Amino acid sequence: MKRPSRSARPSRPKRRALSIAIKRAYDKPSSQDGVRILIDRLWPRGLSKAKLKIDAWPRELTPSTDLRKWYGHEPARFAEFRRRYRAELAARVKELGALRAMVRGRAATLITATREVDLSHAAVMREIMQRKTK
Repeated sequence: MKRPSRSARPSRPKRRALSIAIKRAYDKPSSQDGVRILIDRLWPRGLSKAKLKIDAWPRELTPSTDLRKWYGHEPARFAEFRRRYRAELAARVKELGALRAMVRGRAATLITATREVDLSHAAVMREIMQRKTK
């Protein structure tokens, strides 16, 4: 039996990956930030709620205190930190789904106080949030 060509097959709706930015808490808020989500377990030092201008603070999705302390932002530990944090997030399917629903179809910015954004939980969270879901 001959398979129909790709163009003859019914197309499935494509899911767009979310466009999510990362910004330091100490950077000035912008209208392009969209939904601003603080993703640190601890409140950034020296900032008021009015100055930070966040829309959500899902503390249950931040790295556990033990994991955060173990990592200590040591670059050599990042791969293992990433693996462990992803495992923690895998146990929070409901909360992660709620966060995805909040930002669906909207611009979003993850807010963090960390200096090394590329080696932080913010980069891992963005990767998880942008991953296409079925």
